[in-house]
Amino acid sequence: MNVLGIETSCDETAAAVVADGRAVLSNSIFSQVALHGPYGGVVPEIASRSHVQTLPRMIDEAVTTSGLDWNAIDCVAATFGPGLSSSLLIGVSAARGMAQCLNRPLIAINHIEAHIYSIFLDDDAPQPADVLPFLALVVSGGHTMLVRVEGLGQYQILGRTIDDAAGEAFDKGANLLQLGYPGGPVVDRLARDGDRDAIAFPRGGQLKVGPLLGGMDPALCFSFSGLKTALLYYLRDNPLPEGGEGLADVAASYQEAIIEALAARCETALKQGEVRALAVVGGVSLNSRLRARLAEVAAEADVRLLLSKPAYCADNAAMIAGLAGAGQGIRGNAALGMDVNPNMRLD
Repeated sequence: MNVLGIETSCDETAAAVVADGRAVLSNSIFSQVALHGPYGGVVPEIASRSHVQTLPRMIDEAVTTSGLDWNAIDCVAATFGPGLSSSLLIGVSAARGMAQCLNRPLIAINHIEAHIYSIFLDDDAPQPADVLPFLALVVSGGHTMLVRVEGLGQYQILGRTIDDAAGEAFDKGANLLQLGYPGGPVVDRLARDGDRDAIAFPRGGQLKVGPLLGGMDPALCFSFSGLKTALLYYLRDNPLPEGGEGLADVAASYQEAIIEALAARCETALKQGEVRALAVVGGVSLNSRLRARLAEVAAEADVRLLLSKPAYCADNAAMIAGLAGAGQGIRGNAALGMDVNPNMRLD
């Protein structure tokens, strides 16, 4: 089955064609980083306007690159949530119109579920049956959560952030350090030349039971807002000299606080339930220090580490089309009548 996937949940405009849920025939992405960089973050109005302007080109490019004729497209899949409502509407409207024009089924996909599925893209990726059940750490720009995956469509959220996501912590930290946007890649590069133990930033200690946790285990939940505040106060009390001396140490220490908060909760979750693998998905999973640290965590727990290929870590449409091709998502008339859901849940 050949699926045309569309992804516009935030600030990437993407389209892809995937065969039989795994073989990526094309994966076209337009990044809006240059548009949002001057503002230090994503501006919803700018994002949606850019989607309108670039999505037709991405769709045409994806189908052309796939080598397929339009008649060979068996269905159309799109992200219905979670994400920015104005951005989601652009992709869903396009997908709905194309499905009706081509007389093909429309499939509504959950963005977070698609990130988890991204580890199975390409024919050389593992088969789900070979790694289930597994623990997934989802670290995309706006989401941070630990999920136990029993099977496709079978998810138990073990813990999530109660405030900022890890990606937001990177962006806000980079903003305080005047490193630009997006923060994750630039902090990662700068931190390689720094001492990650130079400054003792808080590493997301034990949370207290409360309504924000929704009954989840505090030991598996995250909080990064205090870390951002700690960096703010550190820079106030220890202004960096002109020329950037000491900046790499601050970046490395700040990054390490984020990484250790993630790693510690993965360690705890791996001890609580028997799984065969630890998967790390989402844009933040591109971070080199996170990959190295979680490789240690997986080895200590004697489980397999599953990483999406770099092309499928950040938001992309291949994961949307792949998940639809694997039989997941809401289909047909039910999808045609659905509204976008900016707060769509995984469980």
